[in-house]
Amino acid sequence: MKQRNFIIFFLLKGFFFILCPFWLFSQPDTSDYGRADRLQQMVSGKVFYGRVRPNWINNTGRFVYESNTPDGIEYYIVDAITRSKQVAFDQKRFAEVFETVTGQKAVPGHLPIRNIVFSERLRSFSFNYDNYNWICILRNYRIIRGDQITERIRSGSTWSWGFRDELQNTPVQSPDKKWTAYIKNYNVYIKSNEDTKEYQLSYDGGTGEYYSSYMVWSPDSKKLMAKRVRPAEKHIIHYIESSPEEQLQPRHFSYEYQKPGDAIPQFYPQLFDIERKKHIKVDDSLIPNQYYIDEIKWSKDSKYFTFEYNKRGHQVYQVIRVDAETGEARVIINETSPTFIHYSGKKFRYDLESTNEIIWASERDGWNHLYLYDASTGTVKNQITKGEWVIRGVVGVDEARKQIIFQASGKEPGDPYFINIYRINFDGTGLKKLTDGYGNHEVSFSPDRRFFVDTWSTVDTPPVVVLRDAEDGRTIMELEKADISRLLATGIKLPEPFVAKGRDGVTDIYGLIIRPINFDPSKKYPVIENIYAGPHSSFVPKSFSPIISGMHQLAELGFIVVQIDGMGTSNRSKAFHDIAWKNLKDAGLPDRILWIKAAARKYPYMDTTRVGIYGTSAGGQNAAAAVLFHPEFYKVAVASCGCHDNRMDKMWWNEQFMGWPIGPEYAESSNVENAWRLKGKLMLINAEMDKNVDPSSTVQFVNALIKANKEFEYVFIPGAGHSGGGPYGERKRRDFFVKHLLGVDPPDWNCIEN
Repeated sequence: MKQRNFIIFFLLKGFFFILCPFWLFSQPDTSDYGRADRLQQMVSGKVFYGRVRPNWINNTGRFVYESNTPDGIEYYIVDAITRSKQVAFDQKRFAEVFETVTGQKAVPGHLPIRNIVFSERLRSFSFNYDNYNWICILRNYRIIRGDQITERIRSGSTWSWGFRDELQNTPVQSPDKKWTAYIKNYNVYIKSNEDTKEYQLSYDGGTGEYYSSYMVWSPDSKKLMAKRVRPAEKHIIHYIESSPEEQLQPRHFSYEYQKPGDAIPQFYPQLFDIERKKHIKVDDSLIPNQYYIDEIKWSKDSKYFTFEYNKRGHQVYQVIRVDAETGEARVIINETSPTFIHYSGKKFRYDLESTNEIIWASERDGWNHLYLYDASTGTVKNQITKGEWVIRGVVGVDEARKQIIFQASGKEPGDPYFINIYRINFDGTGLKKLTDGYGNHEVSFSPDRRFFVDTWSTVDTPPVVVLRDAEDGRTIMELEKADISRLLATGIKLPEPFVAKGRDGVTDIYGLIIRPINFDPSKKYPVIENIYAGPHSSFVPKSFSPIISGMHQLAELGFIVVQIDGMGTSNRSKAFHDIAWKNLKDAGLPDRILWIKAAARKYPYMDTTRVGIYGTSAGGQNAAAAVLFHPEFYKVAVASCGCHDNRMDKMWWNEQFMGWPIGPEYAESSNVENAWRLKGKLMLINAEMDKNVDPSSTVQFVNALIKANKEFEYVFIPGAGHSGGGPYGERKRRDFFVKHLLGVDPPDWNCIEN
């Protein structure tokens, strides 16, 4: 019997050799792949005491937070007023009662509960478990089950790039409850809620130009704002899902998706006097070629309303004020730019009705700053912040004290992307830095903004967490200081920040370098850049994380992996950002090349003759552009779900940076139009059901490459959404770099047991 089994085994083994030729056994050891796959698990749970997410208890100055300790989660209550920190509750006692009540085993440090919220007097706390709300009475640790948690209805994991149906809103009731406004036969009607009598207010609505059902009442219920709509033809893209899980046959569906150059609806705000049943016409001539009309706001005294007008092309952005009695419209804020206004990333407006002022963000002096406007005259009273640094966000406005708390970066020495917190007076005096410690600061303010929790770190220094007084930024108490000793014991190499000069020889370009666990400085390593050069933000991580998973995992296969923010990305000066204007093919690549070369001069083990690049979405466009426009440097690229021609991508993003009307710059930046330039190795990954970037964008690039008689690889992922292709796409990307940068055939996965 044993002899028979041996013969069978021998025959099967021989069959295996026939399927998988002997030369495959000279393939590289898959241990590097295995280590890359295990990396996330290796580092998980190895950082302690480094995270505080405060759950503030109203305006008591107290909050509860979870601390990750070597023994599990501990819960603490901090009192900012008494400067005390104590364990929130007895987990052992809680676990005993919890197990009795629920029948579920509970271990202190690993309690199966979430969303803990304490009462103001700290006598009880609520939590979620098993899809129910519960409460624990701390006097006797009595645990009571409450209502079942209502599941939130998810809108889905897709984006909608279409326009809403302006006729689908429900009737709108006036603030005094006396009137109901609605659309009937494309016109504005109101009905008395007392005698149900109906009145028609507009007569100029029809199928070609009608009134929106999304109307806004004045606070005193005497006026109604309604927008007349001139609709536009919808742009529909189509999908064939080849392999739906629930059926054998493919299925088709369509999706509204506006692209650059498409017609878009136009909106014209109009006024209606309820007492006189009169249409007060508002001049349309101020708002031609709209991208949108938005932010309709009535004044508290109902004397006027304002709206924001974003002119198509994004070089004019205005706040317009309309008199409620006459309908007279006038511009009170006029923002213009010869390039683009970054309305989607830097816009800030705060109305101060008590003083008839507006706080407004602008890049007009070359840096993103705050300005104080007179809301009546539209004149700038004063610039609030100024200097060669940028506002990154406003935390809060204190109208009584006439002060602003805000986030900013670039004001302090060192990395210009590190965020700090400041306070300043409306008149620009009294600028005060509220955070301390070199690094990127993430904060959480108490509801009354008297205190805040401040966490700061860098990519290579672990977090420190303190509680601060919001008045002057002084430290009240240290809450946590991260322990990463167990993380470092795994051998993981933390990212190294690196700085080099950009194309102008003056501007500092910032990025980071990642090395494998088994790094050997005596070896030569190919370099791979992870690129995402979307102008809407900056992307190189600034805060500590155990690993930057995709990049660290790729490094384990024998690469140095880098990430860089080149010119054209955001959060620096306007001039730095404007490199992207009508020039998305640039992608900061000239700066990136210089940065990598500078890093290689410092670290000779970085081999600049073997440089690869990869990215997804805008990063996919950038990665492919690298081997089209800079093949002398970038030799291998993997581009996933790329928007390879900006005319094929979503309107809002592309018109903001490439301009409108569509000009020759779109073709100049197109990977499709420039497919003939390809040199080196290129892999394209495309997701069948991508609703962010039209999948046809990649297919058209494929078509152009074929027509140009170019060699490349194309990986199509059925059923996948916007991504890098999931685990299969990740493996294909790794193998492509292993083959073409390391010069080694990757494992034959068909001959390796999964």
